Order: sequence, then structure tokens, then C-alpha cells
Amino acid sequence: MTATSGALSTIRLADIVDALGGQLHGDGSREVQRIASLESAGAQDLSFVAQARLRPLLDRSAAGVLVVREDLREAALARGAAVLVTDDPYLYYARLTRWFAERIRPEAVPGVHPSAVVGQGVHLHPSAHVAALAVIEDGARIGAGAVVGPQCLIGHDAVVGEATRLVARVHLGAGCVIGARGVLQPGAVIGSDGFGFAPHQGRWEKIEQLGSVVIGDDVDIGANTCIDRGALDDTVLADGVKLDNLIQIAHNVRIGAHTAMAGCVGVAGSARIGAHCTFGGAAMVLGHLEIVDHVHVSAGSFVMSSLSKPGQYSGVFPIDDNAAWEKNAATLRQLHTLRSRLRALEKKIAP
Repeated sequence: MTATSGALSTIRLADIVDALGGQLHGDGSREVQRIASLESAGAQDLSFVAQARLRPLLDRSAAGVLVVREDLREAALARGAAVLVTDDPYLYYARLTRWFAERIRPEAVPGVHPSAVVGQGVHLHPSAHVAALAVIEDGARIGAGAVVGPQCLIGHDAVVGEATRLVARVHLGAGCVIGARGVLQPGAVIGSDGFGFAPHQGRWEKIEQLGSVVIGDDVDIGANTCIDRGALDDTVLADGVKLDNLIQIAHNVRIGAHTAMAGCVGVAGSARIGAHCTFGGAAMVLGHLEIVDHVHVSAGSFVMSSLSKPGQYSGVFPIDDNAAWEKNAATLRQLHTLRSRLRALEKKIAP
């Protein structure tokens, strides 16, 4: 099979089922060229329906193969498509994209490009790949199957774990560590200096950032996202954290396992964020706050105080003179109580 612009020439449905499971209703020898949306899919494409509310799109789709839940099986078969039934079509889609990508993406050949620079005392596994113009400084460690993409910089004594992929132009600062199977998208900066300055006589004295960044396994970091090294202690991201593009994680922040953040989130210094949390795009977290596990913050929300209970949180408040803003915010917190008291009073005086 050959790769052409993100699609494969032929993949048999039976091969997909053998790899990923699911109940196939249709001809296993049927061939799939690509994964496509319901709207754009054609007769040789595969698409999926993750939610019942998308039934109208299913009814109009020309997809040759549909991945659905059991409750949509008959509707999908009525379209004349081959049908794969699974408990969670969205999860099946996610796994299928990775299975496709392994066949589309050019394999990274072990070895070091002639234009790359490798310092002294570097521990470079023979199966690792170092691309053109990459720089690996003294004492760094690159694990088995790791990929250091073009123009990446690995600082001295930094560690790249097994099968982790730095796509291109990634900066992994001195002494920083990322575990196994991570992905760092282009322009990600890990271990830049945190924003630390001491005021003195109208000027700012720099505080050297002496900590590092320690990142666990299976972590994805988006393009142009910055994670600052700690001032004294390390900045830490636990296993399975997922960060979108253009995110700022300040010094000494700790993020728990499997927490995910959408684009443009900002987390100020020394915040502690629990596991299995989510943050919508452009959410902001003030420094030194504590956020427990299983907290979900809506897009654009501004977290101004610690969150001690799991749940969904939202909050956007217009900018104002700070004194007026604080008074209004304090009043807003009492609004529900004031409404209840007013209703009770109205009932008392009602004729």
C-alpha cells in the first residue's frame, strides 16, 4: 500500500476489524481509502457517528463504511453502507486514526543526520532518530525509538524518553525530562526561564530559575506552548497530560495525571492542579491556587480562588476599576441568596 496526501490506497475492512475489533456487518474485503467526516465522505471512505443527535447527518451521508453504536445499526445499514458496530464510536475513531497514521507517516530511520550536532557524553540509543540541524548538548539522554526532529535543541543533561517524538523546532532546556511516548509539536518550549524579578529602586532584578521541568509518560504538548522551569522546585506534569497549542504554564506549576487544556490557557506560577481536570480555551488560573481532581473549567473562565470540590466551573466578569470590580464581585456572590430573601419577603407582603 502507498501513502498519498494523508490517505492510503487500499485498506480492507477485515484488516481494520482484526486490528481494532467491532462487529462488522458487510463485506470484509471492501476497501477503505480514507477516514472522512459524514458530510464529505464518499463511497470508499469511512466515517463515524458518535452521538444520536447526528442522526440527520447519517441519513444524508454517502460514506461507504459507517462506525456506529448498536442503536444506529439499522439506520446505517439502510444507507447501503458497510457497518462497524462498537460501544464507543468516538473512541474507535481515535484508535483508528492512530492505526492509519502508523501506515501513512514515514518511518523515522534510526541514526543521526550529518548536519546534526551531538555533544560529548550524550547517551543516544541506537534506535533513536536525530534529524537535520538538531542540536543535542553534552550529557543528554535520548531513549529507544525517540525522534528528535529537525532544528530541535536538547539542552545539556536533558532526557527524552523511549518512543517520544519531538516534531520540529522543539526546545527542551537543560536538565529537563520528558518520559516515554510523548509528542511535542513544533515550537514547543520546555524549560524556558520562569518570570521571576525582584523590584529594587524602580528597577527589576532577575531571579535565576534554578529548577527544571519534569514531564511524565504519554504527554502531548501543542505547538508554541511554553512550560517554564521552576524557580527552585521543578515544574511538574504527570502522566497523560494533554496540552493544546499556545498554552503558558508558569514556573513551579504542578499538573496532575490526565488533565487536558485547550488552546491559550494560562496558568500562573505555583498553581497546583489535580488529575483528570479539563480547561476550556483561554481559561486563566491565578498563581498559588489549589485545584482538586475532576474539576472542569469552561472556556474563557478566570479562576481567582482555589477550587476544593470536583465539578464544572464557569465565570467571566467585565473589566473595571479594581476597587469597583471587587465590590461588584462580592455582591455577585450573594446574588442567589439575595434573590431568595426577596422572594420570601414578597410572599409575606403579598395581599
